[in-house]
Amino acid sequence: MRLAFAGTPPFAATILAALVEARHDVALVLTQPDRAKGRGLKESPSAVALLARSLGLPLSKPASLKDPAVINALAAANLDAMVVAAYGLLLPVSLLALPRWGCINVHASLLPRWRGAAPVQRAILAGDALTGVSIMQMEAGLDTGPVWLRRALPITPEVTSGALTAALANLGAEAVVEALSELDQLSPLPQPSEGVTYAAKISRAEAHIDWSMAAQILARQTRAFDPFPGAETLFEGERLKVWHAQPVEATGPPGTVVYEREGCPVVACGSGGLLLLEVQRPGGRRLPVRAFQQGHPLSVGVRLG
Repeated sequence: MRLAFAGTPPFAATILAALVEARHDVALVLTQPDRAKGRGLKESPSAVALLARSLGLPLSKPASLKDPAVINALAAANLDAMVVAAYGLLLPVSLLALPRWGCINVHASLLPRWRGAAPVQRAILAGDALTGVSIMQMEAGLDTGPVWLRRALPITPEVTSGALTAALANLGAEAVVEALSELDQLSPLPQPSEGVTYAAKISRAEAHIDWSMAAQILARQTRAFDPFPGAETLFEGERLKVWHAQPVEATGPPGTVVYEREGCPVVACGSGGLLLLEVQRPGGRRLPVRAFQQGHPLSVGVRLG
């Protein structure tokens, strides 16, 4: 098929690579403009931009899709479909019906659960046992369109949002290639009105660890916020990121190190305790907590938060 593609992060780059490998004719790639990243805040291209350049694909980085030049370029491309994956910009209604088969979205949840910007993180935070990808026909509403194809994936107890996103990208790549090959045979099904939830964008304010909460919830928080923004608490007047932790049995004042297990501190929570396994100080590297303890002991009695 003759396609346009719109996407930005590595999740989307995985989808684009699969479309090219499946020998679809990608006439134009859209991605968000370069963003300032890293300590030096250097302008850097997106993962999709880097892949498109390496493959020699036509590339555009519009700040908005309301730009007439973008719409005209898509109209002139005589597209069969436009595939969208984690693009991050709203598609105007005038664009949705431009290709022959419209615009098809690869969404990282089993719709209608977790419509919106952060479905992977929200699924982990909620303690969902199952997630997946939905290949959806885009319409004016937020992830409300009928679904061509669904593929499910279990959420394992230790998986982080980074690892789960990568797994869903591979699953989504397979699913969208399959769906595109069968569009004339599939019938998109309307989403049910029951079970609708919204996955609001993750904010840095949510990174704060509230030690009065149950250990099971806080363990999910550390997994959901890895790699961004990282669950964090206060230690010695500085922010301490907690990247890996496990819920265990414990009692004591919330936020207090109450005992050690094999050299790793256990912090009491509102219910149970959190065994800290990997942490990071500001400006430092992620460290196994045993290595961190050599310079900054998290001894029994230390209070976090």
